[in-house]
Amino acid sequence: MTKYIIVAGGVISGVGKGVTTASIGKIIKEYGYSVTAIKIDPYLNYDAGTLRPTEHGEVWVTDDGGEIDQDLGNYERFLDMEIPKINNITSGQIYKTVIDRERKGEYLGETVQFIPHIPDEIRRRIKESSKGYEFAIIEIGGTIGDFENLPFLFAMKGMEREIGKENIIYILVSYMPVPEHMGEMKTKPTQQAIKLLSESGIFPDFIICRSLSPLDDIRKKKIETYANIPSDYVISEPDIDTIYRIPLDLEKESLGYKILSELRMKLRKRPTFRSWKELVKKIISPSKKIRIALVGKYLDIGNFSLKDSYISVNESLLHAGASLDVGVEIEWIDSKKLEKENAEKMLEGFDGILIPGGFGNSGVEGKISAIKYARENGIPFLGLCYGLQLAIVEYARNVCTLKDAHTTEVDKDTKNPVICILNSQKNIMENHDYGGTMRLGAYAATLKKDTKVLSLYRETGRLKEDREKLGNYKKSEQFRLGKMEDDSNVVLERHRHRYEVNPEYVSRLEEKGMVFSGCHIMEDGTSLMEYIELPQHNFFVATQSHPEFKSRLGNPSPLFYGFIKACSEKK
Repeated sequence: MTKYIIVAGGVISGVGKGVTTASIGKIIKEYGYSVTAIKIDPYLNYDAGTLRPTEHGEVWVTDDGGEIDQDLGNYERFLDMEIPKINNITSGQIYKTVIDRERKGEYLGETVQFIPHIPDEIRRRIKESSKGYEFAIIEIGGTIGDFENLPFLFAMKGMEREIGKENIIYILVSYMPVPEHMGEMKTKPTQQAIKLLSESGIFPDFIICRSLSPLDDIRKKKIETYANIPSDYVISEPDIDTIYRIPLDLEKESLGYKILSELRMKLRKRPTFRSWKELVKKIISPSKKIRIALVGKYLDIGNFSLKDSYISVNESLLHAGASLDVGVEIEWIDSKKLEKENAEKMLEGFDGILIPGGFGNSGVEGKISAIKYARENGIPFLGLCYGLQLAIVEYARNVCTLKDAHTTEVDKDTKNPVICILNSQKNIMENHDYGGTMRLGAYAATLKKDTKVLSLYRETGRLKEDREKLGNYKKSEQFRLGKMEDDSNVVLERHRHRYEVNPEYVSRLEEKGMVFSGCHIMEDGTSLMEYIELPQHNFFVATQSHPEFKSRLGNPSPLFYGFIKACSEKK
């Protein structure tokens, strides 16, 4: 039987439930058990696809085409596995499923009510997502006390009754503030969280305390008294220099062994975390440091900046740096400011420039000026999705002398639409069907011989990995593979976009020295350009995909690896 670990948050959001859940999964996996992770989001959106990055952070894309919560990215990065879209459950999905069944008459005329139908559907989804795994770790989004969390807590309590308490435990992640004017760590928010959780009939088996500094024995004893759990089940998780240290810190208090004991599971193997520790050490104390300018537009929200919009890009840079023993200092450059200020002045001194994905016309000219600066000054450049499209626009304007070249996403009347929308997407856009309708998920690309891109996929071992996965795609998702005459140089990367390189301009760009390193051939024979590079440049590479979604600590994305290596060599 699957063992369930339920992770809930305290009375403050943003305390790190996602990375804590991922870290617990990492620990249990290191003890020799199969683990999956599930994220519950109480909002009524069906998925994260139509949410603004400044509203909810990055939209994570799964191999099977899901647009879901960014915490699934933490799960994949820590567990080093591909998690399907069914592992993200939202209130919108639950209610829609129940209502759709009612409309089809599947309830055979019975009255459909909140109880039992909503909790039953929640439990059904959880069981489906955890099938075949020894452990399922379920993170309940939001905070304790939120009205929208009640159905999920009720469902978890029902599951406890159904499978027995010996097969399920509850972990509360709570914040312990230290008010500046007092200089003392306060336990009251945690006490309130315990009280609110108990109102759903749930009492935490473990409490993980987030704080600026480690928890002392006095605070542990106070929580022990209030929560009626042993003080050694009150675990300290202070702020750290890198999230990848969290599993190591939690294991200092033998959290994994204690969880196994609580669930009556035997110690299958003793974890060492040897390679993980080495990589963490290289993140914290690298032999060399470089500076990267990440030029994006989803950075401002009121008077604050929001870096979660590009969290996977950030982590991918760290993964590549750790593999190369290079420290990566990332400076976030608002592309809207680049439109008003001199690019040379703002970008001088950086060892590399990266343009991530995005949508719309805000900050576009700032990104184009950054690409031009990188190309003309020999600065290593990496473009992702929109970054590739704008690199095409910049090259068409300034090298191919097509001065008005643009993407039709920004200028639908441009005389030189070097980037245009797919025909299959036009009706979707006209009908305003935006949710889940882009080119989503993992698609195959055939790489051209004797290119930098191919050499990077081969050097990092990713070419071999992807070839081994092709068989599964051939069985279920042929459209993602398209037409392939030979699968020897095929790679799989995730996508999330509507616009493509206009085939009518490919030959003209090639005549001026641009190399299209790889393409996806659709079943109707249409070639979609997936990679570009400039051979005369030390590193000028861009992709239509989002390779950041498949980067892991110890297994970095080939393009990020090549980018950081070029930046380090240049420095």
